[in-house]
Amino acid sequence: MAFLYWTTTLLFSIFLFISAYSYIFSATTIEGIKALGFPDFFRIQLAVLKTIAALVLLIPAIPNFIKEWSYVGSALFLITALVAHIAHKDSIFISVLLIILFVVLSFSYFSFHKLQ
Repeated sequence: MAFLYWTTTLLFSIFLFISAYSYIFSATTIEGIKALGFPDFFRIQLAVLKTIAALVLLIPAIPNFIKEWSYVGSALFLITALVAHIAHKDSIFISVLLIILFVVLSFSYFSFHKLQ
């Protein structure tokens, strides 16, 4: 169970770090967020929150109730992103990727609770 937890948590955290980085430094991502209709401050806010969420998930000393909030925030982000990309009529690839990430996050969450 520990292997499943750390594998899925690490995979999801890597996604969060890469995504946060692209929100700040990738012109394509910045333009994509604008095209979805989100204000620029929201892009910066998401980058910061994704970085914090990844760190919270990865650091074992963080209290469990804080990790719960990280899981909830990450799930809400994925759901919101899925709705935004569907409404924007983006590629099905993006929607499938978001659903896969949600499944990875779910495995991390449930294995986290099995380890407690």
